[in-house]
Amino acid sequence: MSLLRLAWRNVLRQRRRTTLLSLVVIYVTVAVLFLFGFLDGYGESLVEAYAEYVEAPVVVAREVWWQDPDPENGFRELPAVAHPLVQAATPRLSLYALLRSPYRMQGGVVLGVDPQGEKVLSRVPFRVGEGRWLQGPGEVVLGHRLAERLDVRVGERLVVETGKEALGLLVVGLVRAGVGNVDFGGVYLHLEDAQRLSGREIVATHLALKVPRGKEEGVAKALNQALPEGLRARGVWELMGPIRADYEASRLFYVPLLSLFMLLAAIAVVSTTYVSVRERLREFAVAESLGLSPFRLAAQVALEAALASGLGLLLGLLLGYALLWYTSTHDVFGPLMRLSVELLPESGLSEHLYTALRPVYALYAAMVVGLSALLALLFPGRLVLALEPTRYLKGE
Repeated sequence: MSLLRLAWRNVLRQRRRTTLLSLVVIYVTVAVLFLFGFLDGYGESLVEAYAEYVEAPVVVAREVWWQDPDPENGFRELPAVAHPLVQAATPRLSLYALLRSPYRMQGGVVLGVDPQGEKVLSRVPFRVGEGRWLQGPGEVVLGHRLAERLDVRVGERLVVETGKEALGLLVVGLVRAGVGNVDFGGVYLHLEDAQRLSGREIVATHLALKVPRGKEEGVAKALNQALPEGLRARGVWELMGPIRADYEASRLFYVPLLSLFMLLAAIAVVSTTYVSVRERLREFAVAESLGLSPFRLAAQVALEAALASGLGLLLGLLLGYALLWYTSTHDVFGPLMRLSVELLPESGLSEHLYTALRPVYALYAAMVVGLSALLALLFPGRLVLALEPTRYLKGE
């Protein structure tokens, strides 16, 4: 009889014990799948928010502007950017300004854009919930929560002052993007108006580039090797700022935590296997006297631990992927994210978060099976290797 059949028979003989072990592994497997799916979904949500709404997939600017985002450090003429993966490019001019409505005033960052170029690169023009997107100079589009704070509506005028120039702009649209930075702080006006407000011969502060998803960092790195001295490209991950550090800290925290979960599950499997082996030492002695080597018997013990944890893994994968599928297609975390956006409106968080669903999570969770087999070979297996068959056969 093969080792696998022997091990499987012993797993079935102790069904209550196997069930308890499987429950532990099911719990850990579901936790591993869900937390990895949640973390990856959170990261994808951040990338989408910054690449499609807040910033751009890749941004090119002068080194001095990255260090000091004053308009005087912007471009006096647009640089030529060439890379086969760059699908579109549009100039932007950002500057700090005072926003004054007839009733209230507030400071903020206004973004001068090319209305048509922005439609190719950003989703903001398509998230105008009231009114319309920019068509020409003399107009401004606001985030709807910012408009509420300023107590200004579509069709009214908003004064934008920079200390050098001031313009009275007509509010033509309110954006409902579902991204904190845009809804609470978005101020979009025509590039020509932004150039007038800067009071300098600045055509743009930076160049926003559209590149395929997942290629942002590679394109930025390649551009940095080809751009003239004094210019630098940054990918979307580098543009996130402090929220990126928060995300990476979360991964650094959860990955060791999940590793600890898996180790504890493996220890639970092995401790139960250890008790089982001690109860069956006479059975192992008989098997060894019939010709099975101690190493084959130790391997059988490891196989039993792997099979018991493998059953839990399979059930855990079914439950875990069902949970991930549901949370990746339904906005379960919407209320939590909307509260987070209210508390941290400038963090770039989106009001929607969907978990990621990737096959590789099964590989991560399967580590508990390998760990259980290894520990079973090292500890309960050693009992079998040190077994003295004659002693147990005599009933001592």
